[in-house]
Amino acid sequence: AVIWFGLSNATIYAVVLLGAVPSIANGLVAGVDQVQPLYLRAGRTLGATGLRGIRHVLLPAALPGYVAGLKQGWAFSWRSLMAAELIASSPALGLGLGAQLEYSRQNLDMPGVLATIILILLVGIGIELLIFNPIERRVLRSRGLLAAKR
Repeated sequence: AVIWFGLSNATIYAVVLLGAVPSIANGLVAGVDQVQPLYLRAGRTLGATGLRGIRHVLLPAALPGYVAGLKQGWAFSWRSLMAAELIASSPALGLGLGAQLEYSRQNLDMPGVLATIILILLVGIGIELLIFNPIERRVLRSRGLLAAKR
C-alpha cells in the first residue's frame, strides 16, 4: 500500500480496508451457507423469490454469521490500523496511537510505550464489549440461539 499511495492517509485507509473486508465477506458467506434450506423453501412458498427472498429470508437468516464477520473484521481492521500507523508514521499524517507507539519507542520512552499499548488494548476491548457483544447477543437472542434474559 505504501508503494501505491506513498506516505498518506490513503495508505492507512487501504491497509485497514484490506484487513477488514475479507473477514466481513467471509462472515457473510459463512452465514449464508448456514441458512437452513427449509427457510428458503418456506420463503419461496410464501412468494419470497429473487431479491425479495434474499432481502426477507436469506439475509435475516444469515445475520448471526454476518455479525460474527463484523466482529472479526473490526479486530483485523484495528490491528491493521495500528500496523499501518507504525509503518507509515509521519508528521504530516498526524499522531494516532500507532504513531504515538512508534514515537515513544524511538525516544526510548518505555512508560509511554506501555501506556500506549494499554490504551490500544482498552480501545479494542472496549469496542468489543460495548458495541459488538450487545449487538451479537441481541441478534442471537432474537433468533433463539441464546437463552433469554432472566
